[in-house]
This record gives sequence, structure tokens and C-alpha cells, in this order.
Amino acid sequence: MSVLRRNNVRVTGAATGRPVVLVHGFGCDQNMWRLVEPLLAEDHPLVLFDYVGAGRSDLSAWQEDRYSSLDGYARDLVEVCEELDLRDAIVVGHSVSAMTGVLAAAAAPERIGALVMVCPSPRYIDEDGYRGGFSAEDIDELLESLESNYLGWSATMAPLIMGNPDRPDLGEELTNSFCATDPDIARVFARTTFLSDSRKDLETVTVPTLILECEQDVIAPREVGAYVHAAVEGSQLVTLDAVGHCPQLSAPEATASAIRAFLSSGVR
Repeated sequence: MSVLRRNNVRVTGAATGRPVVLVHGFGCDQNMWRLVEPLLAEDHPLVLFDYVGAGRSDLSAWQEDRYSSLDGYARDLVEVCEELDLRDAIVVGHSVSAMTGVLAAAAAPERIGALVMVCPSPRYIDEDGYRGGFSAEDIDELLESLESNYLGWSATMAPLIMGNPDRPDLGEELTNSFCATDPDIARVFARTTFLSDSRKDLETVTVPTLILECEQDVIAPREVGAYVHAAVEGSQLVTLDAVGHCPQLSAPEATASAIRAFLSSGVR
């Protein structure tokens, strides 16, 4: 099966320049980048795709064993880069896909030359000396609710994740995105996301890295951004004047501006 077809790969933007790969997070697909895409397209070729199990990917290719760890999603990203023969690409990963980008950069250093982490979290569960934003009991309850009533969970959680209660259309969009995902696939991806611990993986990052966080984010509080910044040597941390966990939708201009500034700073 063609990787391009399997992952619904789309290439757009400039004909030349350093390629930028936009990678969506849990419960989403490449459509989540649609407001940022035109703001980056003038100067860079853009690659967008759906993880297997998301969006318009080939659902027949989904395998629970593969996608029960972040390595499976990192393999999707690496295989897309290999299929397009990308070199020195900039991977922009949202939420859990920031950590997928870390794993992919370690697995294919010749393909990936820089990382942009949008609202990253290497570990969602609090531990002594580390605040991820959730207790173990919180995550257990979240997963139990998701598994027992996925549509109800989506309708409740998506607006909280999105933030911006004065803009209910944003929460509705994320709800619809969650609800479009097969519940069995969502269950596996959710457990993979919320039970993962990628803190040690941050030590492997050697490429230029930009970390974008929001002023308020219930999923990845600012303590997490500070942790990732401290763990990735030489990284840049930018706090966006934005609320919620999806600034590519709630604040696309600010998000794109920060990415463009990073890319124009002579990233090597």
C-alpha cells in the first residue's frame, strides 16, 4: 500500500525551500492546520498527513499493536518523510505529536533537521518534582469516561481542551473532530497519549527546537513548557498570547508568526 495514500498525504505551498511537516494530535486530522497553512505556504513546501486511524487515512491499515505506543505514530511520520525523500525537514507537531516528532528525529536524523513543539507534554501525570497537570486518578477517570461513552466524553472534554468559551464554534469544531474518530481507535490513541512518558526522550533532541505554549492551557500548563525548555538544550520557548490547547485554531496568526520567526532566524 502506498504510504501517500495510506496517510492521505498532501503537499502544498512553495515549490522550493525547506520542507515543513505539519503533524496533528489526538482526535484530530490535518484539517486542524488549515488556518496556519496559508500563512506558511508562501516560503515553504508544506506536507500534511493523517495518522493511520485519523481523518481520511486508510483505516484498513490500522493495527492496535502498532498504535499502542508513540513509536507507531513516529513510524508514520518517518515513512511519510522517506516516501517524499524529505531532507532536513522542520516537523511541527501539536500536542502529543511534539513527542512523536522527538522520536522521529532520533530515528531518522537525516530526514528531520528541526522541531517545533506546539503545546507539548512529555508526561501528563504528576509525579514528585514534576507537574504534568493531572493526577493518576484524573487520567484513570478520563480514560474510563472515554471508553464508556466516547461521544459524551467528546462533547464534554473538547470545549475544555479548546478553551475560549467566548468562541463556542471552536469547541464545536474540536467536538466534531473527536466524534469523527472511530471510538475503538480513539480509545487506543487516548491511552497511548495520556499514559506515555517521553521525558527521557527529550534528552535525545539535538536539532534546533522551538517550543510554543499558551498563556492558559488545561492540558499542558506552563510548568510543562518550562520543563521541556529546560530539558532540550538550546531550545527556544515562546509563550503565545492565546488560551487553550489548540492555538493553530484559536490564534493562527500568532502561531504562524512565531514559527516564521523561528524559521527565518537561520535555523540549521
